[in-house]
Amino acid sequence: MADAPASPPTVHFVALGDPDIRLFGRTVRARAEQVAAKAGLVPAESEDVAKSRIVADMAYVWDPAWLTELKNRPGSALMLDGQAVMMHLEAGTAPSDFDPAGLAPIDARTATLNYSLLRKRERPFVMPLDPASTLAAENALYDASYKGVTDILTLYLWRRPAFWLTRWAAQVGMTPNQVSLIGLLFCALAFWAFWNGNYWLGTATGFVFMVLDTVDGKLARCTGTSSRWGDLLDHGVDLIHPPFWWWAWLHGLGSAGHQMEEVYKGGILAVIVGTYVIGRIIEGLFMWRFGMHIHVWQAVDSRFRLVTARRNPNMVILVAALLFARPDVGIELVALWSVLSLIFHSVRLAQAEGRAARGRKIISWLDRP
Repeated sequence: MADAPASPPTVHFVALGDPDIRLFGRTVRARAEQVAAKAGLVPAESEDVAKSRIVADMAYVWDPAWLTELKNRPGSALMLDGQAVMMHLEAGTAPSDFDPAGLAPIDARTATLNYSLLRKRERPFVMPLDPASTLAAENALYDASYKGVTDILTLYLWRRPAFWLTRWAAQVGMTPNQVSLIGLLFCALAFWAFWNGNYWLGTATGFVFMVLDTVDGKLARCTGTSSRWGDLLDHGVDLIHPPFWWWAWLHGLGSAGHQMEEVYKGGILAVIVGTYVIGRIIEGLFMWRFGMHIHVWQAVDSRFRLVTARRNPNMVILVAALLFARPDVGIELVALWSVLSLIFHSVRLAQAEGRAARGRKIISWLDRP
């Protein structure tokens, strides 16, 4: 019988210092330990020289991506302007005095990492922390939690409003799941308004939901309070609700004075929902075949993600149509854009398969030098 694979060694996380500063409603030390636990480290009150450990100076604040990097690089030290910020000391080494001698230095000013989870590649931040820099530190932590490849509204329109909401929610002690549940209420209100032809009301409540859909995830990442249940709730609602919105929009056309033939409405709904489902299947196939999101294969895929036929870009089309008092034309344009987006992603999957069949490796442009 084959031996079971050895489990990875436990790595402790030791926070040194505890400045009287709060970030997103938590003390610097408490927040760092929570984030470390989410990264698979074991927070410890003090150093155990028999254990591998990451020792972090709480006089600095840093992108959580550094924890994963240091965890995978024992015997290394994260440096900022000649000062050690974090060090990964291997088991058996003496207690830290924050002397990085003998450790492999990682320069925070020049190192670049690939955030595969957040679909971006950039230089994770490190900065000294003091009471005057609290807001700047929270801004940096929030930006670090943001996906680099997403839709145009999330990336540009409500990025800053969502920061202030995230900050406020953290300060009053709200959990990400509470934000998700409030957002779910606004999602349902949008459905009801669309169903009754109250398109502007539905758009307003829908946009509140869409902003809160950003806030809950950022709150979880910035406070280190993400959970499996929260992830399922957030992504489950994201996956399921858009077809219901488009169905409600079509149903409300009669009340708004833009009635369509029922068969025609059914055809439009079938096109929108069908392309949405097939598009999700294509994304899953690409992930299964090549181990990455289709949106990060090449730069053109990341750019197209800004406008591809998902909920947020579709809402831009619908609002533009509402400005001309033509919600019927808006939903027709959503159907057309859904077909065009599906064609784009189908071609991209076929191109990737063709390259793989010719023996060429499919890698993300974020992973290239």
